[in-house]
Amino acid sequence: MSFDSLLEQTRGALKEVLPEAIEVTDIELEGPQIVLYTKQLDQFLGGGEYLRQIAQRLRRRVVVRSDPSVLAEPKEAEKVIREVIPPEAEINQLFFEPETGEVTIEAANPGAAIGRGGSVLNDLKRKIGWVPTVVRTPPIPSKTVEEVRIHLRNSFDDRRSFLKKVGVRIARDPLPEKLWVRNTSLGGYREVGRSAHLLTTQNSKVLIDCGIDPGSDRTPFFNAPELLPLDSLDAVVVTHAHLDHCGLVPVLLKYGYKGPIYCTAPTRDLMTLMLLDAIKVVNQEARRGLYDSSHVRELVTRTVPLRWGETTDIAPDIRLTLHNAGHILGSSICHFHLGEGDHNLAYSGDIKFERSWLFNPATNRFPRLETLVLESTYGGYRDIQPSRQQATEEFTHLANQIVSRGGKLIVPVFAVGRSQEVMLALEEKMRDGKIPKVPVYLDGMIFEATAIHTAYPEFLNSQLRTQIFQQGDNPFLADVFRRVDSGQMRSSILDSRDPCIVLATSGMMSGGPVMEYFRAWAPDEKNGLLFVGYQADGTFGRRLQRGVSEASFLDGPRQSAVPVRLEIATIEGFSGHSDRAQLMNYVASLDPRPQRILLNHGEESKTVDLCSSLYKRFNVESRAPYNLETVRLL
Repeated sequence: MSFDSLLEQTRGALKEVLPEAIEVTDIELEGPQIVLYTKQLDQFLGGGEYLRQIAQRLRRRVVVRSDPSVLAEPKEAEKVIREVIPPEAEINQLFFEPETGEVTIEAANPGAAIGRGGSVLNDLKRKIGWVPTVVRTPPIPSKTVEEVRIHLRNSFDDRRSFLKKVGVRIARDPLPEKLWVRNTSLGGYREVGRSAHLLTTQNSKVLIDCGIDPGSDRTPFFNAPELLPLDSLDAVVVTHAHLDHCGLVPVLLKYGYKGPIYCTAPTRDLMTLMLLDAIKVVNQEARRGLYDSSHVRELVTRTVPLRWGETTDIAPDIRLTLHNAGHILGSSICHFHLGEGDHNLAYSGDIKFERSWLFNPATNRFPRLETLVLESTYGGYRDIQPSRQQATEEFTHLANQIVSRGGKLIVPVFAVGRSQEVMLALEEKMRDGKIPKVPVYLDGMIFEATAIHTAYPEFLNSQLRTQIFQQGDNPFLADVFRRVDSGQMRSSILDSRDPCIVLATSGMMSGGPVMEYFRAWAPDEKNGLLFVGYQADGTFGRRLQRGVSEASFLDGPRQSAVPVRLEIATIEGFSGHSDRAQLMNYVASLDPRPQRILLNHGEESKTVDLCSSLYKRFNVESRAPYNLETVRLL
């Protein structure tokens, strides 16, 4: 449907549904949604029936906002908000979003800010015109979340213009021929790293993920003819914020991609943190980066955040719904509805089909599902991980051994996911007296990533959500945790003779602060190194797991060798990936069961093994494509 046809259809739906007393002053396309402006917002939204009927008729996302003429100036609105909301609410910050006509109110006591039956908010809405939303003040302030909000506010005009263009592109007329669908493997197939999938129909092209290879400088196949030119892409969808899935998205923007990036809000913020840190690491190592901070800022401007379960049009014949993947904060399974229900497929990203310290298990129920693209990191027949409880007991035993002999334990972690899992396990065991209360140092982006977790409690499991907002019971603020916030502090830790535990990035020991601790403590057999996450082929972490006896480091133009005498151990149970049993159980529990499964994100032997097992057990077409292979799905 063309832009003009959609506007005409929208006007017709409004005439059918709305009473004459409600006037719509303007209609706009904003990315994937139709935006209606009105001076009678309360009447329009009363009960939600009008909005529901209009959305059903148009079969699109429809939002309603106050006409700009009835919005109070932000300074005046803030004054009214602080007068109307009682002091016991303890307002922390206000965030005005001109593009949506909403104001977010951070308060320590949300109940007092909302009022009985929403009375305080209703009063505010009448007085200021803005739609108020109340959220609880995060217990750990996040610099990243605040900077993202400031950037979005400052780039309001550019973003609004951009979203209008996206809306027009989505509304273009599709070709009349029968739908066909293809998946092209651009990275991450029969390997771990540089994940990239291209979903193509005769009308649309969508790229899912665009990541780095942590073990080398290899990138996705950007020169594949199916992908070029980059401005022919309708959308980029990011499953989660680990760099092997999002690390090269800014490169797309640098070389000509002009469209939107879809993901959850926490994925956007974590991705911003990770990408800016990657630039910092490249600069510290005097290497030439593939992008700079301007491309990351552009990425934030172009991102369209979606909630789980929210269906949205992203192309003329493609609708996207994100679902919980259980892997890290905001990680998503991407479900695509193609054509008029002609085909439905889901890209799992990285999934965890088990309730963890942080998250509920991955979603396994979809309205329809014909094809599943499934990860296979731990798909080998021997890849059975211990339970979270067993892993915690192993961790406790090892930590006790090393601390009791006066040693120091290094835990290389990914800043997002594994860090928080290990923090929760350590806090519990130290609180119960199972591990001596030695300092636990957090080095790298860990503390900031943890702060972002507390900014999005709705993405955490209910037990943790309750804990982090309970006075004095937030495990992330336990007194055993010490944030390493300077090189001077790191030096004092390295020089100290007292036992301690250090959680430091990067998780595969491919750089970052963890290397300083390793270099200093590796020669002493009293110390220990514990891997709690996957180590990809080609990384230093994988070489250590295989038993290297010596490590080389550059000292200016010279190399120096460090003997590796510390104890090295691996505990798989903290992984954010499903093991072999969980992957099989995930497919067994899928409702509905897909007709076809494509395997990716695993070493070749593991991918092929899982592929064969899925076919034998479920009698479903299972394939392990190679990179650059295209599979026709419909």
